[in-house]
Amino acid sequence: MPRWFLYLLLLTCARVVALNKEKVKPQKVKALSFLLIGWGDNITWAQTYEEALSKMIESQKPLMVIHHQEDCPHSQALKKVFAVSKSIQKMAKEDFIMLNLVHETIDKNLAPDGNYVPRILFVDPSMTVRTDIIGRYSNHLYTYEPKDLVLCEWPFTISNEGLGERGNEEYTDRQQL
Repeated sequence: MPRWFLYLLLLTCARVVALNKEKVKPQKVKALSFLLIGWGDNITWAQTYEEALSKMIESQKPLMVIHHQEDCPHSQALKKVFAVSKSIQKMAKEDFIMLNLVHETIDKNLAPDGNYVPRILFVDPSMTVRTDIIGRYSNHLYTYEPKDLVLCEWPFTISNEGLGERGNEEYTDRQQL
């Protein structure tokens, strides 16, 4: 008789544990790619290059492609400045389709002078990679340092007509930031 009692007790305990597991609902966690954390939580980021191109064509907004590596100190420094600047965050949210990449794409147009990080390239809605929008380094044309972002506060917008000042000002030939 004690054996049956222990067996019944064991079954009862197992059933109670099973019922308690069913009652516990998993918490819904906002899915965030680890790549996007720290670049700007209020920005809508495209998940793939193809998705970014599709959104760019649909919205007629230019695409900003940020190539970086999580373990690169230069990328980390750029991310910090990008994330804290209200004007950069506003422009990224309102004026661009944003794509954040740690892996190279098959589109070699996004590496016109080689594969290095960090680099930022722009694609206009006509599907043209804007190789004329360069930083200040001759050996890495599309590299921007944190001080570059702070100094210029990204005063330019990109349209099919060319590079222009933010707002309704005229086109400028000054294409080097």
